[in-house]
Amino acid sequence: MSDVSPASSGQPADTTPPASDRVRLRRKPLRGRHDRASIDAIIDEAVIGVVAFVQDGQPYAVPTNVWRDGDRLYWHGSAGSRLVRVADASPVCVTLYHLDGLVLARSATNHSVNFRSVMVLGTAHLVTGVDHVGHALEGLVESLYPGRWSQLRPMTEKERKETGVMYVDLAEASAKVRDEGAHDNEGDESWPVWAGLIPVRTVRGEPEPDEFVQPGMPPPVVRVL
Repeated sequence: MSDVSPASSGQPADTTPPASDRVRLRRKPLRGRHDRASIDAIIDEAVIGVVAFVQDGQPYAVPTNVWRDGDRLYWHGSAGSRLVRVADASPVCVTLYHLDGLVLARSATNHSVNFRSVMVLGTAHLVTGVDHVGHALEGLVESLYPGRWSQLRPMTEKERKETGVMYVDLAEASAKVRDEGAHDNEGDESWPVWAGLIPVRTVRGEPEPDEFVQPGMPPPVVRVL
């Protein structure tokens, strides 16, 4: 998913205390990463996050584009959507996930995956004011396509009003990372089946211009995924 390797399982465990007891890892705590550098790196590589909230006792988990600006994690949607209309001022849980490898062992229960993930807890806030919405959406575009915002047709006031932008503070967040091979039960090593690691990477394909792109126009710059 990235040219940057995940945190190695051979490194010392992160000793930074969790932001709160709610985000403290209880099972396999050595996989926890509580420092902002690790959390920010995982967030900044993500394109999709899942925003979870509750409406009238019914839980919802909505996948959407996410991006970070400083100490805030943003997402957007239609101004009339449940994701914006209901989530505003409500408790939310936002999760992001990178799959880095498939881990195959010699028993079904010892199969696993290598991954990097972040969980953020907090209250969702609606960005207000058309200028603030435009600035936030500029952050979304620039996070994926550096330098592209200035090349685009300016947003209209109607487009800004129809687009809801939300954020949650990153004050209460934690990361979890698995980066290791298979672990067989003692004695399973001789079982005659393949075991090991199959790395997984996201590969960006070649740009496919639409019919209105002028000849010779270069494709956009896209950040490394």
